[in-house]
Amino acid sequence: MRLFHALLATTAFTLAPACAPKSAPADTPSEPAAEIVAEAEAPAPLTVNVLDCGSLTVTDLDAFSSAGDYAGQTDTLTDTCYLINHPDGRLLWDLGLPGMLVGAGEQTVGGIFKVSMGKTITQQLADLGLTPADIKYLSLSHDHFDHIGQIDQVQGVTWIVQEDEYNDMFPPEGAATQAADPQLAAMWAAFRPLEPLKIKGDHDVFGDGTVKILEMPGHTPGHSVLLLDMPESGPVLLAGDLYHRKESRTLRRVPRFNWSEPETLASMDKFEALASELGAKVILQHEPDDVEPLGGVIR
Repeated sequence: MRLFHALLATTAFTLAPACAPKSAPADTPSEPAAEIVAEAEAPAPLTVNVLDCGSLTVTDLDAFSSAGDYAGQTDTLTDTCYLINHPDGRLLWDLGLPGMLVGAGEQTVGGIFKVSMGKTITQQLADLGLTPADIKYLSLSHDHFDHIGQIDQVQGVTWIVQEDEYNDMFPPEGAATQAADPQLAAMWAAFRPLEPLKIKGDHDVFGDGTVKILEMPGHTPGHSVLLLDMPESGPVLLAGDLYHRKESRTLRRVPRFNWSEPETLASMDKFEALASELGAKVILQHEPDDVEPLGGVIR
């Protein structure tokens, strides 16, 4: 626990002229332009790498249902991040648990969470032949501790953030807000050096409809989900923490710690209508049964 307090309290991170073509010999007929102009290469298709950003064992699920029907139950949730590879740049969706957990064994947080992690985002990028410098954009489903933990590893990116979520993390001067947990506020402070691109509502990241951030508040004020139009899978929805478990989606269960239960239920309605309309594949980011079959890649 002491180690986790230390990592939560960390607030500062170091961040030739072209040659003219030769003329053809006089006795050599010129080729038609259509035959000598190489066909432009098609842009690389959209791909997504699924990163393992930790594991959370919940020793009492009561906090995950305001209906009171989860009391005394336990479950192990995965914690995932997603590297979206687009021809115009890469977007990292969510940041998982803090990197200081790697090599530290299982730690207890908040009384009901036992957390652990095997590799940092940077280590997993290296496995793909990449570094954090290859990431252009960062966006978060929301600002909770298990989705923001490795901000120190991606300084220098453009942070696409819902305005309501940004104001939750950094309230405007004079705003009447509920005081944040000091340890969580310390983690938020690490986002200060980033250049934010504040958005309000839905946002088409690359302008071609393949990667869209959709605001669906309730879990937090600016909670969002990610809609992907994949070349093989078709529409895919990354659900953030709109739902944590399959049962939560089936039963429409709202965690007790959500910012607004009515807003959450409204977002669930919006999400399900969209998923049905598009015939989208839904991935619950904390649900092992959704994540493990992916095999680390969405195509």
